[in-house]
Amino acid sequence: MRSIHLPWAIGLVLFTLLTGCTGDVKESASIQAQGRLGFAPLEDDKPELDAHQQQAQRFGFNPSANLKVESGEVGKGQSLSHILSPRGVSTQTLHHIATEERELFDVRRMRAGKEWHLFRSADDDLPKHFAYAISDREYVVFNLGDQGGGWAGAFPSETRREYAEGAIEGSLYLALERAGHSPNLALAMSQVYAWTIDFSRIQAGDNFRILYERDWIDDNPVGMPRILAAEFVHRGRNFPAFLFDQGEGPDHFDETGASLRKAFLKAPVEFSRISSRFNKKRFHPVLKKVKAHLGTDYAAPHGTPIIAVGDGIVTKASYTKGNGKYVKIRHNGTYTTQYLHMSRRNVKEGQAVRQGDVIGYVGSTGLATGPHVCFRFWKNDQQVDHLREEFPPSTPIKEEEKARYADAVATWLNEMAQRSSGSTPQLAFDTP
Repeated sequence: MRSIHLPWAIGLVLFTLLTGCTGDVKESASIQAQGRLGFAPLEDDKPELDAHQQQAQRFGFNPSANLKVESGEVGKGQSLSHILSPRGVSTQTLHHIATEERELFDVRRMRAGKEWHLFRSADDDLPKHFAYAISDREYVVFNLGDQGGGWAGAFPSETRREYAEGAIEGSLYLALERAGHSPNLALAMSQVYAWTIDFSRIQAGDNFRILYERDWIDDNPVGMPRILAAEFVHRGRNFPAFLFDQGEGPDHFDETGASLRKAFLKAPVEFSRISSRFNKKRFHPVLKKVKAHLGTDYAAPHGTPIIAVGDGIVTKASYTKGNGKYVKIRHNGTYTTQYLHMSRRNVKEGQAVRQGDVIGYVGSTGLATGPHVCFRFWKNDQQVDHLREEFPPSTPIKEEEKARYADAVATWLNEMAQRSSGSTPQLAFDTP
């Protein structure tokens, strides 16, 4: 078993080059962007800002600009004119924004619940600018003067690195919640390991270590956590995952350099439970007789999205008395999958689907005692237990990238070891 030794300074440089994910880098980029928009970057020793100045700064203004702000949220059924006409903005200006500034942002896309801000001159109280938060990350500002115009921007953000470890007692959600981490981290983990671990089958005694990063705006987390490195010990076997970009976009690989993205996802629904397994001699709960069950039942709440476990073509989107509403997908000359008892289908026959596409929603149509999806899997036209199948990984680390990947792995392991409390076992394994 070979170990990796990498000086921490070199590892940190490699990490920065590979991922570009440090808070300082993103904050610097935000300041540079403000400079390009013609606004002065903030000084390090800046005075304390009042509420008006803080909002001005959020939307790209120099906080010393002599502005005051009125803020609100778009109401249900409200348009731009509903908000600005009572506040002294002319019909001509509103028409100009709606027609001439559509390439900047089409105000017909404003949505209820989104924040808006009207900036007025503190000298004469005239409306000067209107800002709208398109999302947690992006905004648009319209000038309300005769010249019109405006700009789109991104809220200043920082990236924070965090570490989580623990043992499973009930579910990954609960384990992370007890450790003070966002439940979204469990979803991010399920996406990383979707091709490797069926999270409906994790059990007490499984444990994990996770190094991840997340963007923060206004001291609030935004977007999904990004898993940089993880180890998930499931049924005594360690499943490591390391983020690396070998020129085809970032992806997660195991300790051998194999991609964690395999030909098929492990399950068609996230965080469900197996209510009935593949069994050729199962007693049917509705028919009350022994009848082969050539699929795996995943129980989930009514309306839960059902996703395609792999790329393919929809060959059936139909209904039968036994199957209820169902979808069948042919993935290639070898594999076909089927999804039964849907409440609603989301695809049509002949449609091409990609792995992860929502093809329908959990229901209990057909011969079913409760909401679930019966997932069936064909290999060479024979129905098989998909949980017993092994699928080859996709796009492993290229030969010319193996040394760089080994250095990246060493960096991740080094940082996790430094952050670990020592309460979670750290399993050794061969490195690429």
